[in-house]
Amino acid sequence: MARVRLSVAERREELLRAAVEQIEARGVAAVRIADVASALGVSNALVLYHFSSKEQLVAAAFAHAAEADLAHLRRLLGRRTTAVRRLRAAVRWYAPTGQAKGWRLWIEGWAASLRDPELRRVAASLDQEWKAALTRVIAEGAAAGEFRCTDPASAAWRLTAFLDGLAVQTTAYAGSLSRTAMLRWADAALVRELDLPAGNEEPGGGAEPLSDTEKAARADAATGGPGGPVGRDPEETA
Repeated sequence: MARVRLSVAERREELLRAAVEQIEARGVAAVRIADVASALGVSNALVLYHFSSKEQLVAAAFAHAAEADLAHLRRLLGRRTTAVRRLRAAVRWYAPTGQAKGWRLWIEGWAASLRDPELRRVAASLDQEWKAALTRVIAEGAAAGEFRCTDPASAAWRLTAFLDGLAVQTTAYAGSLSRTAMLRWADAALVRELDLPAGNEEPGGGAEPLSDTEKAARADAATGGPGGPVGRDPEETA
């Protein structure tokens, strides 16, 4: 059966999707142009026509994988609600238990970028976009009096570093931390950075009951952080 003729943009999209899948399956170091070509049933020459080297293909694949995530982040942060609600939604989505692109892919990318200048440039640009988006909303919330934060850019850096660190730990040591604990810690980090009160009302808005996880996060922040051993919750099923 003849393949459907694709436009240049469609072919590039197809190649990038295949490259992301192959990187996730094989890792950056092991993936080859031939793997991507074979996955689609095309020639190596066709892949090289669109991407002149493996390095260029890998860098473009990472940018492609992040594009949808960044678009979703902008939608979350652009909602018509309080800055606190927008930031909490973004942090929970970005956290390792959320729906952001597979963390294994990004950890692979970080490691490879130490030796690949093009991939390092792409990764740094994407990281800056994430931090800039967080910084803007933190600044908006502080200006509106929802919370206190004298240095939104530094707060965005610390939040990102914390979530990235959790991602590395939970990806490298799967099962070492429960989903409940993960979300609680992510919420607690946001509470600390925004200096949120420990009550049951959203700052700057009307009274609204918080979830049990949010209450626990605020309690953790008030006592300096979550306590107890790291591990699965007793009530969590395997």
